[in-house]
Amino acid sequence: MSLALASRYANALLDVVLASKERIEPQAVISQLRSLEALVASSPDFRNVLQSPAVPLKKKNAVMGRLCDMLAMDRLVRNFVFIVVRKRRGSLFPLIRGAIERLLDERTGIMKAEVSSAVDLSPGSKAAVEAQLARIAGKSVRCQYSVDAGLLGGVLARARRCMTARYAANWTRCGANSLAASKGPVTE
Repeated sequence: MSLALASRYANALLDVVLASKERIEPQAVISQLRSLEALVASSPDFRNVLQSPAVPLKKKNAVMGRLCDMLAMDRLVRNFVFIVVRKRRGSLFPLIRGAIERLLDERTGIMKAEVSSAVDLSPGSKAAVEAQLARIAGKSVRCQYSVDAGLLGGVLARARRCMTARYAANWTRCGANSLAASKGPVTE
């Protein structure tokens, strides 16, 4: 239920951001929400104020207003924060931010991939992996890299949900072979 609710809030905010005359960049919105999330997570007092039904809405708004001022938050994002707090959904901020990232990727045609390797990849190797994954998927790719000492060598790439069925079929049919056949630092 929380994820569905967070997705509804995220969808609404993203619609407003993309249609806004203020022209705030969606990545700026994500960054501001991430900063707010980190600030609230860093203090048990902030979390308690946000989540406690015993704290009156006026006090919550005052605290959130100060936090928004500290973060130099855009007016549009600030208004969104107040709406979420007023609806007693402050605990959903991390889920809302994650949902906005996913929705933005879907709307802009970006596929997320998690790439694990036995050793830390150089920038050139990362570029080669991203180019190969983009070629296989037929869309832009944003990779999140990690080192997995359990791998003997090469890379292991996992695609996220925003890949369409057509690309998924191509991925499973050609993915491993294409990566293995590529020249350079990417090996199976």
